[in-house]
Amino acid sequence: MHKVLIVDDDPIQCRLTSETVSKAGFDPIAVESGHEAMTVLRRTAGIGAMILDLVMPDMDGMAVLEAMKREGIVIPVIVQTAQSSLDTVVSAMRLGASDFFVKPVAPERITISLRNAMKMGTLETTLRAERDKRAGTFGFTHIIGTSAAVGRAIALGKKAATSTIPVLIEGESGTGKEVLARAIQGSGDRAGKPFITVNCGAIPPNLVESILFGHVKGAFTGAVANAPGKFREAHNGTLFLDEVGELPPETQVKLLRALQEGEIEPVGASKPVKVNVRVISATNRRLLNLAKEGHFREDLYYRLNVFPIYMPPLRDRREDIPALVEHFIARFAAEEGRRVSAIDAGALEMLTSHDWPGNIRQLENAIFRAVVLAETTTLRPADFPQILAAVRGPETARSEAAQTAAPAAPIHIDNAPPLPRLADINPASIPDRFLDKDGNLLPLAEIEKDLIAFAIDFNAGRMAQVARQLGIGRSTLYRKLKEYGLDGSEGSNVA
Repeated sequence: MHKVLIVDDDPIQCRLTSETVSKAGFDPIAVESGHEAMTVLRRTAGIGAMILDLVMPDMDGMAVLEAMKREGIVIPVIVQTAQSSLDTVVSAMRLGASDFFVKPVAPERITISLRNAMKMGTLETTLRAERDKRAGTFGFTHIIGTSAAVGRAIALGKKAATSTIPVLIEGESGTGKEVLARAIQGSGDRAGKPFITVNCGAIPPNLVESILFGHVKGAFTGAVANAPGKFREAHNGTLFLDEVGELPPETQVKLLRALQEGEIEPVGASKPVKVNVRVISATNRRLLNLAKEGHFREDLYYRLNVFPIYMPPLRDRREDIPALVEHFIARFAAEEGRRVSAIDAGALEMLTSHDWPGNIRQLENAIFRAVVLAETTTLRPADFPQILAAVRGPETARSEAAQTAAPAAPIHIDNAPPLPRLADINPASIPDRFLDKDGNLLPLAEIEKDLIAFAIDFNAGRMAQVARQLGIGRSTLYRKLKEYGLDGSEGSNVA
C-alpha cells in the first residue's frame, strides 16, 4: 500500500483529508508543519505522493517544494490552498507540483488526483532510471525493493561502490545481477564512465579472446582491421562479465593476468596494453563448485571472489512483488500505448504466491503480455493464464477464461472434431431448394417467385437495389411482383 504524506496546519482539514486518502486505498501520514514534512520525507521510505498546503506558519508549502528540489527528493506533490491565485499556481508548478486545487475540494477530486499522481510518479521513476542507466549514473535508489533479502545485497553494494575491489555477484538468472552492478558503478568514482557488458556464455569459444582483449589487423583470417576489445572499451570504467563461469580455460588464464597486472595482450599484438578497468563479474552457478570440479581455475576464482554479493531469488522477497508489478504496468502501458493502470487484489495475490522460477525477468514478461492483451484497464487473474494454471490449477484457469468477456476462442487442435466423410452423409437428409417435398423439380415460376421474395427481404425492401442485384429493370420487377402476387411494392423504399 502506497503512503501519502498530508501536510496541513489545520487539524480538521488534516483529518478529513486523511479519511479520504484512507478510503481511496492509500496509507495516510499526517503532519501539521513543513519542518515535520521534511523530516518524514528524509526518514520514511515508500512515500508515493504528498498533499501539501501552501499557507502554513514557519515553513510554508513553497519552502517545502524548494527544499525538496534542493535535496533531490522527487515525489508527486498535490498542492491545495484556500487562496486561488494564478501566480501561486504557476510558482507551485514551476517548483514541481503535479496538481493544484482550491479548498474545499470534493473527496472524489482528491482520489482521482492521487491516482494520477501515483501513476505519473511511477512512470517518471522509470524514465529517470533509463536516463541514468544510459548516462552511467544509475544508483541504488533505482533498485525496486524494500525486503530484508534485497536490502542486504544493496548494503553490500554500497560498500563495494566506495572502492575498486573486484565484486562477484551470484544469483539465479533473472534476479537483477546486472542492475546491481550498474548501481555499484553509478554510485562510485567511475559514475558516468563506460559500463561495458559481456555475456561470456553467448560468445563462441574461438572468439572469446578476440572480443575481450581485441586483435590487430591480420592476426587471423577475417581480421581486416584492428579491434580494441571490451577491456579497452571499458577503459577508466567498468567491465561487467556476466556468466563468467562459462569462460573457456585458455581465456581464464589471460583474464587472470589482466586482473593481476592491469594489462591485456590483444591477439596478434607484439606487446601488452595497459588498461584501467574495474571488473564486476556475475554467475548463476556457484563458482566454488565449478572450481572444485575442475571447470574453473581456483586462482581466478579467488581473484574474482574478493567481495561476493548474493542476489536473492524473487520467491525469497515476495513483499517486493507489488512494487515491481506497479513499475512494470506503468512502463509497459506507456510504451505500448495501453490504458492499463492497475491490477486487482486477486491477481496481485496470485502473482505474489507464485514461485517465479524465472525471477524478475519472468514477472516482467508476464506483465508485458498481460498489459498488451488486457481487455480492461485493470489486470485480472484471467490475464495471466499460465500463472493462473500453475497456482490454482488448469480447471480454474479455464473457468476464469470462460467468465472473461472476450471473442470466442478457436477450437484447440487436440479437440477439433473430424470433418464428415462423404460416405457418412445421407443425400436424402439434405433439402434441395429446386425440388418439392415429393422430389420433383419445381416450376421455374415458383423458383423465380421465391428468389424475388428473398431478394426483397435481403435488401430490406429497397427495390432499386433489388432490381440491380437481380439484373432486371425496375418496371420488370414491379410487373413480376404483380404477376406473382408479392406485396413488395407497397411501403417499400424505392430510393
